[in-house]
Amino acid sequence: MALVAVAILVAVVLVGGGDGHKYKLMFQTAGQLVPGNEVLIGGGRAGSIEDIRLTDDNQAEMTISLDEELHEGTTAVIRRSGLSGVANHYISLTPGPNNAPELADGATLTGADTTTPVDIDQLFDTFNGPARKGLRQFIQGFNDSYVGKGPQARQTYKYFAPSLNATDRVLRELNRDQGVLTDFIVNSSRVFTAVSERSDDLTGLISNSNQALGSIAEQNRSFDQALEVLPGTLRQANTTFVNLRAALDDVDPLVNTSKVATRDLAPFLRKAQPVLARSVPVFTDLRKIVSLPGANNDLGEAVQTLPKVEPRARTAFPAAVEASQDSLPFISFARPYSPDLFGAFTKLGQVTAFYDANGHFARVQPANINLFENVAGTLDPIPPSEQFDDLDFGIFTRCPGGATQPIGGSNPFDDSGNLAGACDPADTPPGP
Repeated sequence: MALVAVAILVAVVLVGGGDGHKYKLMFQTAGQLVPGNEVLIGGGRAGSIEDIRLTDDNQAEMTISLDEELHEGTTAVIRRSGLSGVANHYISLTPGPNNAPELADGATLTGADTTTPVDIDQLFDTFNGPARKGLRQFIQGFNDSYVGKGPQARQTYKYFAPSLNATDRVLRELNRDQGVLTDFIVNSSRVFTAVSERSDDLTGLISNSNQALGSIAEQNRSFDQALEVLPGTLRQANTTFVNLRAALDDVDPLVNTSKVATRDLAPFLRKAQPVLARSVPVFTDLRKIVSLPGANNDLGEAVQTLPKVEPRARTAFPAAVEASQDSLPFISFARPYSPDLFGAFTKLGQVTAFYDANGHFARVQPANINLFENVAGTLDPIPPSEQFDDLDFGIFTRCPGGATQPIGGSNPFDDSGNLAGACDPADTPPGP
């Protein structure tokens, strides 16, 4: 009997004899738990699930039995021992602090204190048929890529943890600025959309890149030679760059001096832009002058004919130069009278405006000749014998501008140099 009593006591200690403490846990789903699954605290077994039932609001109510009391602040999570099993789930409890009030037996932990896992089947259920097929092929492709590559894979796994740490740092940096990350994702989506719209061009680009890289691979010997001479080239370039640094120091004064001159360069260029725009047709016409389709119709062909003209010009030009020099006195004399000459041509129509039965005629009267004289406000005829008494037969050359009545400060003038003393500025036609 004593042995039986000891055995019973040991069993009670090992399996947590007695009713223990019972609590109710509310989960969104049962998470593939079944009565009898373990309840763990800190990785050690603390009890088991006694009952699972569905509440009126479609939540999973689980009754657990524990060997120890729980305190307020306790949380519960449904976990699994591995990804391959179905009924290998358990409940992991995180007890509240010991100085918190104890939970009464039968107390309920609501959904705010419990976490329901997402099974991998639920994730796969969100995929449609083509997506699941693609995922299956993706996994099979990974399997095919690792077949016979075990040693290489093990060598890669050594860098797996450092890569995860680096990835974690990158993700923390990305998460630091949500706005930039959002813009990056949106712009990336636009880029991929634009790329997908040009799938044919992308295919051609990849094909051409393949050919280009193949051609480059065929020149590996040339690459080897280039790499052999690259160190010497870099050393020489280093010396060149050192000398260039000193040259740039010498250029600094020029740059500093040019800054003052270039301050107004931008406004000047803005003002010059319309001029340059209007000069485009000018240069277009200039191009037509220099070169046009056809024979003997542009400046270029005219220049080609100059060697043939040169023998004739050799004799003609000296005579032309001599004639020009001999004609300079006449041109110098006639040039100031250009207004008088062209004025005569323009007034010729008015002079011959009078007409009779015989046609148009012009009245011609010598200058300084007047048939009447003003006597006390009355025009009296001058006797014919006295009409030529006022003529001056000394100087007959009028000054430039003397063909019309004088206007103060305008005409006539005798400051041409070659007419000084040869004309009288007071010799002008009579009349107002």
